Amino acid sequence: MKNATDLRQLLNTIHRKSYSAYKSTKGSYQFGDYTLSIDHVQGDPFAAPSKISVQIEGSKAGFPSHVYEASYQRIALQDYLIRLFYQRIEKFNFKAKGSGKSGLLSISQCGQEVLERTACTIDAVSGDLLIGLEVGFPANGRTINADGLIKILFDFLPECVNSTFFYRNLDSKKIDSVIFLAEDQYYIREQLPKMELTAFVANGSILPRETGVSSKPMKGAIPFVSPKSFEVSLQLPHRKTITGMGIPRGVTLIVGGGYHGKSTLLKALELGVYNHIEGDGREYVITDDTAVKIRAEDGRSIKKTDISMFINNLPNKTDTTAFYTQDASGSTSQAANVVEGIESKTSLFLIDEDTSATNFMIRDELMQRVVHRNQEPITPFIERVKDIYTTFGISSIIVAGSSGSYFHMADVILQMDHYIPKDITDFAKKEAKAFPMNTVSLPELKSPSFARVAKPNPALKGDRRLKMKTFGKDTIQINKEAVDLHYVEQLIDIEQTTALSHMLRFAETNLLDGKRELQTIIDELLQRIQKKGLSSISHYNYLSSNLAMPRKQEIFACFNRYRGLNL
Repeated sequence: MKNATDLRQLLNTIHRKSYSAYKSTKGSYQFGDYTLSIDHVQGDPFAAPSKISVQIEGSKAGFPSHVYEASYQRIALQDYLIRLFYQRIEKFNFKAKGSGKSGLLSISQCGQEVLERTACTIDAVSGDLLIGLEVGFPANGRTINADGLIKILFDFLPECVNSTFFYRNLDSKKIDSVIFLAEDQYYIREQLPKMELTAFVANGSILPRETGVSSKPMKGAIPFVSPKSFEVSLQLPHRKTITGMGIPRGVTLIVGGGYHGKSTLLKALELGVYNHIEGDGREYVITDDTAVKIRAEDGRSIKKTDISMFINNLPNKTDTTAFYTQDASGSTSQAANVVEGIESKTSLFLIDEDTSATNFMIRDELMQRVVHRNQEPITPFIERVKDIYTTFGISSIIVAGSSGSYFHMADVILQMDHYIPKDITDFAKKEAKAFPMNTVSLPELKSPSFARVAKPNPALKGDRRLKMKTFGKDTIQINKEAVDLHYVEQLIDIEQTTALSHMLRFAETNLLDGKRELQTIIDELLQRIQKKGLSSISHYNYLSSNLAMPRKQEIFACFNRYRGLNL
């Protein structure tokens, strides 16, 4: 292997040459305790930055095995190191001057949630580290500025790498606090099903966010306090006793006046499928990690989805056991979202009345009197919500502000009052007796059919050079086909969206063979990632350092919204 001296000599040789001469630097170089690899060189200073990776043997990095043996420990440690490295390189960003992206030093910018990312991976057995970053190779115009790259690779980068990825140079107490928090969060997740709970919200949690576009905690926000009737205490491995609200399995209704915190609580539960960093305020808001946010989604496509539990006997005789549409209505889309949630093996639905189709959620008594039951093809969710729990074991947490009909169906009713929840179950049930519901005889709830075999997209036949683009965290484009993910609300990071684009491409080129069902395809994707790592689904011949792991539920959501999916 070449060494750092060889790289320096090469850079001095190509100084002031045409930018394409940078291509000759590709390869691996030994830099003392780590290996630097130049994996991909940008075509010009205005193109996407060059890809560089740093490899450190576990014996040299020196992290004790007890901080990375378990997957949740490893993900937390990787996340911490990425954040720390990001802080280190910020002071050197664009210090090497030049045209276009010259001098850029970049690694994943993490939000409040802890995600598994390809920017930093630690081998569970050896402790070897692999770090991926982007560097803008400096140039003046399109002439190489090798002096600038020498500053980056020989001065800036070594300082950042040595101060971040070697245990001896880090604050061991800070690392312990990161691992201890991850272990406490994992413990709570493990206890939820044992305690017959869908979620836990610790007393003192700060649920409101700073602004609508900032996920940082709001200053001066009212801390969360559990109603005594739902208060549970847990003995954590490190923080010891923690007390908060345990939301039981079944049907939970959250009500209250406008601006009193109903949707804020639901949003916290929605994102409680992820662990949060210390200081976020939601570190101990832990939700069943299979939970799915369900909403109406006008205009989405639906392909061969069995929505018959909600929609039947359409006037045009359309088969709703294998329903197709390129432009779904609000109620149809929400019905499909529920069924697809079942397909993804969720155990909890999260629903907000404000983003739901009214005719999917409920039909009031007057409407039932005017429009007879046999004239209405939609079976509203209110008539299925209890059966969904008893038949499939899927709980529901529903926010309602205008309709009291769900009082009859709910097992638990919470009222948000100035951001504080109150248990009003007994009172609401008593008041509901004065407004009895019409009893409706429904056919037995049967499991939907998920026999959806995916075939190659004929429009892409023979085209193995599929082009992918990611537009923010909301849209993927595969060749000319856009996948709209705006309403997949638990997708939180652009790197998750980028990973989904790679998964779609990998499936199109390797798995969609007309034999495998969609569930099998996604299971095989996840098995490959678990065995070979997230970057293994990338088609690049170098480390894809900008991927973050989405949940199984978001993978299903992406595939189901891919109009090119041939079912």
